[in-house]
This record gives sequence, structure tokens and C-alpha cells, in this order.
Amino acid sequence: MSALGSAVAAEWVKVRSVRSAQWTLAGFAAVSIGLGHMVAGSFVDMEGEADPLAANFFSLLTGQLVLVMFAVASVGSEYSTGTIRASLTAVPSRGRFLAAKMITVGLVVAAASLAVELATFAVVQRRLGAHGSPLGGWATIEALLGGWIHLTLLSVCTAAVAVLLRRTVVALSVLMPVLFLSSQGLGNLPAIKPVAQYLPDQVGMVIMRMTVPGDPQFGRDYDAWTGIGILVLWTAAALAAAWWSVRRRDA
Repeated sequence: MSALGSAVAAEWVKVRSVRSAQWTLAGFAAVSIGLGHMVAGSFVDMEGEADPLAANFFSLLTGQLVLVMFAVASVGSEYSTGTIRASLTAVPSRGRFLAAKMITVGLVVAAASLAVELATFAVVQRRLGAHGSPLGGWATIEALLGGWIHLTLLSVCTAAVAVLLRRTVVALSVLMPVLFLSSQGLGNLPAIKPVAQYLPDQVGMVIMRMTVPGDPQFGRDYDAWTGIGILVLWTAAALAAAWWSVRRRDA
């Protein structure tokens, strides 16, 4: 096994052995699937006037707050407890250490978000019945693929921010208000929308069908995959900042 592979295996053991991480991922599933079932009921009452995929992603975007907690805690807990020193002793190459941690967080989140997204979709579409979206249509596949990428990249991005800030509580204190307030619609206010629409949690809204193209309030100035491209840039910038922090600062 390569040095990076060994480091990834060690990070996986850390994640698997922490019970709170398992409960957090279970909370993500419960919030997303449960809320999706409830929201779908209100969409049925609209008699097909609303996009059936919106019910699916409304619940996932709420559940992503729990997923962000998992990503941040997976990184920040080592700084909070001081075990980061032992980790860096075991993996002296700080670049390799960071890469292993981000790869592990990314893979765990990718697997969890894919499973939960598909389960939420199944529950929501079953509740919608004749008003639902068929899985075989390209629009549905594109939305599900884009939503999966969004959840994974945003989690890696926030994990990198946690490395930069070095504390779970500090990282969550910064990230959660921004993500929560944006998801509650402040990003659509005319005064701040020109800037807020480019924030990491907002750029996936188009591909997840949470905005209406051309709408003066909810529309965006970019298309679906351009939004994902912007999130890629945000994630790359966060990873670069985290790498600089790990290289230049003591544990």
C-alpha cells in the first residue's frame, strides 16, 4: 500500500471508530428523508403546480447542515483534543496528511449523500404519486447528479475551512449562520443577491431546481453546470488555504 493509501486507511479508522460521526450521518439521513416525506405532502396539495424535484432537494439542503457538522467535526475534533500532534507524528508529510483527511471526508460524504439522496427521492416521488418525476428522464438524472456533487463538494469545502480555522466550534460558528441564513432565503434579497448568489451554498441551486430560470427574485446569473463549476473553484480555494495553513502553522 502506498504512503497516501496508508494515511487514508488511518483516517478511515478514525471516522469509523467515532460514534458521534455515525450518529451525525444517521441524523443527516433522518432529516433529509423525514422532511422530504412531509414536504412532498404539501406539494401534492398544489396539484402539480410546483416542480416535483424541489421537494426532494428542499429536504436535502436542510439535511446538508447536519452533513456539514460531520465534515467539520471530522477535522476540527483533532485540533480541539490535541490529537493532531499524534496524527502529524504518524504522518510527517503535512501535504499527505491533509490529502488523506480530505479524501476520507469526501469519500464518506459522497457515499452517504448518494444513498440518502436516492432514498429521499424514492420516498418523495412515492408520496407525490402521479405528480412525481420519472427517474429515467435526463432532467431528473441531471438534478440528482448535480445535487450529489453539490453535497460532496460543499462538505469538503467546509472541512477545509475547519482546517484553516483549527477549531470545530469556531468553524461551525462561522459556517452555520452563513449556510442557514442563505438557505432561508436571504441570498435572494435584491440588495445582497448579486454577491450572495455566488456563495458556495448557493451555486448549486440551479441544478437542483431550487430556482426558477429568469425569475427576477430566485433566478441566477449562471446556468446549472456553471454553478457547479463555481463550487469547484470555491472548494479548490479552500483546500489551497488549508494546505497553506497546515504547512505554515504549528499543530
